[in-house]
Amino acid sequence: MNNDNKLHHIQSEEKVAALELEHRDLDEVIKNLESQGNFDQLKLSRLKKRKLMLKDQISGLRDNMLPDIIA
Repeated sequence: MNNDNKLHHIQSEEKVAALELEHRDLDEVIKNLESQGNFDQLKLSRLKKRKLMLKDQISGLRDNMLPDIIA
């Protein structure tokens, strides 16, 4: 792995870590919002959509970080 690839891999790992943190934070916000009796359904829907988008981004980055294996 050359230096450019190493740098890209490190940057991808950092990006994944940041996205995972945001994903966990959103999970807590969603749980807290749902635990309240009277909450904004639209806001909850938007938070859940954002959480799913983050999950997709994390999965995509992880897939790109894995080397292609020729079977």
